[in-house]
Amino acid sequence: MAATSSHAPFFAGLLLGASLIIAIGAQNAFVLRQGLLQSHRFPVALFCAMSDAVLIAAGVGGLGAAVGQHPRLLAVVACAGALVLLWYGVQALRRAFHPEVLTPDTHLNTSTMWQVLATCAGFTWLNPHVYLDTVLLIGSLASPWPWPGPRVWFGVGAATSSFIWFFGLAYGARLLAPLFRKPMAWRVLDVLIALVMWGIAGKLLLSFLAP
Repeated sequence: MAATSSHAPFFAGLLLGASLIIAIGAQNAFVLRQGLLQSHRFPVALFCAMSDAVLIAAGVGGLGAAVGQHPRLLAVVACAGALVLLWYGVQALRRAFHPEVLTPDTHLNTSTMWQVLATCAGFTWLNPHVYLDTVLLIGSLASPWPWPGPRVWFGVGAATSSFIWFFGLAYGARLLAPLFRKPMAWRVLDVLIALVMWGIAGKLLLSFLAP
């Protein structure tokens, strides 16, 4: 009976998590690029999924209400996140002017795993939208479920969607590898990444700093 009662909150959390995570964003664009390069895919996917799981657990556990009472904190994080996104957008645009090709025996990304994870951490933990989606939104929508059983299963479902998405994106990107053996494909991707980064940075600044 307990197993059956866990189905509804689990799938509710799974569907909610999927609806929030499947969108063009800085984190997804970064994971996609690492997947295409087949560079540090596992640690990147694991880091993103585990970060989501920690934030979702915090939201389901009640942190969302506390964070929502400190808008100035979110504004500070917004500024830091916007700077990270603006810089990565510049880097992406620079790559677009010097497009590369993907060959079977070479990887384009020469960064170490720790450098890659540091960049990934910036996209994850310095993006206020991550907190809005995982801590505040998922946390608030989890509150109608009774504590602890159903609410915990709701959080597990939401976290599961993150694991499925990030590992699917990191390892499924290889299906696009034939296309990215052409320099123009990398040029288009990097221009799109730059536009996405700058768009999100602008939205962050307008959302949190506008009077």
